[in-house]
Amino acid sequence: MKITVVALMALLLSGCGSIISRAVPGQGHGNQYYPGVQWDVRDGAWRVLTILDLPLSLVVDTLLLPVDAQHGPYE
Repeated sequence: MKITVVALMALLLSGCGSIISRAVPGQGHGNQYYPGVQWDVRDGAWRVLTILDLPLSLVVDTLLLPVDAQHGPYE
């Protein structure tokens, strides 16, 4: 049962950092490359759950890299 709950939570949170950092104002700390990964590795109360989301955010941010590059240049 616990494995099912953890797996379900991981699926529900997949890509969350990428979506939040681009959709919610102020969460992406400005336009930048790999904002979902940066959002996932920040310190916070939900750090354990965001570490589960990290590989999926990495994939989503890599797929959206051309879009981010079009909005650049960034520091």
